Amino acid sequence: MAQVTLNNLYKHTQLETTFGIIMLALVSGQPRILSLNKMLSHFLLHRRDVVRRRTKYELRKAEERAHILEGLKIALDHIDKIIALIRASNSPGEAKDSLMSAYPLSEIQAQAILDMKLQRLTGLERDKIISEYETLLKEIERLRSILGSEMLVSGIIKEELLNIKTKYADERKTEITEAISEITIEDLITEEEMVITLSHTGYIKRNPLSAYRSQRRGGKGLIGMETKEADFVEALFIGSTHDYMLFFSNLGRLYWLKIYQLPEAGRAAKGKALVNLLQLSEGEFISTALPVRNFNEGYLVMFTKKGIVKKTALAAYSNPRGKGIIAISLKDKDELIAVRRTTGKDDLIIGTRNGLAIKFNEEDVRDTGRTSKGVRGIRLRAKDEVVAAEVAEAKAAILTVAENGFGKRTKVSGYPLQGRGGKGVISIKLTAKGGKVAGILQVRDEDEVVMITGSGKLIRTTAQNISMHGRNTQGVKVMDTTDKIVSLAKVVEKDE
Repeated sequence: MAQVTLNNLYKHTQLETTFGIIMLALVSGQPRILSLNKMLSHFLLHRRDVVRRRTKYELRKAEERAHILEGLKIALDHIDKIIALIRASNSPGEAKDSLMSAYPLSEIQAQAILDMKLQRLTGLERDKIISEYETLLKEIERLRSILGSEMLVSGIIKEELLNIKTKYADERKTEITEAISEITIEDLITEEEMVITLSHTGYIKRNPLSAYRSQRRGGKGLIGMETKEADFVEALFIGSTHDYMLFFSNLGRLYWLKIYQLPEAGRAAKGKALVNLLQLSEGEFISTALPVRNFNEGYLVMFTKKGIVKKTALAAYSNPRGKGIIAISLKDKDELIAVRRTTGKDDLIIGTRNGLAIKFNEEDVRDTGRTSKGVRGIRLRAKDEVVAAEVAEAKAAILTVAENGFGKRTKVSGYPLQGRGGKGVISIKLTAKGGKVAGILQVRDEDEVVMITGSGKLIRTTAQNISMHGRNTQGVKVMDTTDKIVSLAKVVEKDE
């Protein structure tokens, strides 16, 4: 998986480095954290201050130089008299005082005249002094106009920034985007199909689906989970490592994990106790689980052991807490036994332990809140209970498997559509040889089915290897076992 490899390189090497920055600046002598807009505003104010202070400095230097040049110009205009005055003085100090008394000169100008070299008396040097003086007068005027105009200051800032860009700019080495996502642990995990097995006492693990080879009907099977003597494998599920796993307990609570968060162990290992992964209460165990990619669309339809059905929007279950949330309110010691995802207009099939089944449209079940109790889905006879439920597909078949390894497929169209709350119709003919119903599963010819026994043996076969029969028949031998079958599941389709 190239992207997963690249994500690991980003995570564990210097191929990609993440660092944080804050725009901390001194504003009026106080440290402040600024937004980008404020930072740019304060930067422009700073540049204006820099330009003004620099211009004031340049103006002061220009005025000082012009002052000296004015003195030199006066000296050049009266050079003969000034030379005679200097020669007649006994000391430099006396000469300076004499110059200041005889001419309108400051002390600085008088000192500049005394320091002037004789070569400045040539005609060329005289022209340079006059030219420099005139140039300085223009520069002083320019500097004063800058200090008096905000527009000129802004123009200087712009020109200087453009000069910096011209001199130093190169192609951008970074990219500015609206948002960038951090690499999470999920980005480092390859997405693949997993078999999740759950034992009666709450041990769970995951294995790659490829670890189980396909076998023909009647095979001896493989060990799917090692269990202790008092335990047995109760459920098996299929899902991707990146899917969400929703765990529904027998008490009607929901717990939420990613499949990659489940422990991965060897095919014969027993896994890890769910009590170490979920905060289950005393007497609570996971009765069903459902892999979900996202929570944006669809409904969850829940089925209880006493035939109650409840439909709620999937989005209502998107944010469970660590201690779990209420998925359905149960009463009279009822238990939640199955949950299915639907579109809101599907047909539902419920199968019972005594081989009965009912098919009705889920529109007969109104959408209710997360903590509601639901309505009656099937009216059970004495000593009967619901063992499984499915969302019906017109071109599919219902696979019914009995505890002792007998099973069959029956077309979905063979189940009449009834109103919700009826007693149902015969789904499989029960015999002492076949035992009671272990579960029902909706399949197509190309689907592969995984069946698991209480001792942990597992077999995987294609649905078309199991014979198609009518509802009121016993079926054929689908698994050669001396143990009872406790669960079956279908390999998840690629588009799911």
